[in-house]
Amino acid sequence: MTEPLRWSKSSYSDNGGQCVEWAPAPAATTGEFLVRDSKAPNGPVLTLTAESFAGLVALAKSHG
Repeated sequence: MTEPLRWSKSSYSDNGGQCVEWAPAPAATTGEFLVRDSKAPNGPVLTLTAESFAGLVALAKSHG
């Protein structure tokens, strides 16, 4: 049985409805960065490379 993923919200989240969460464990073990919309926890999950995840973080910071 696989343990459920633990998700972390962005430190830039202001609870204004535009929050992204990511799962740190897969990033550490497989290098895949799993990202989801916190408003839809049972919705789709994006799988990003480290480079793509870094780009997403940079975009969020620049539009924060």
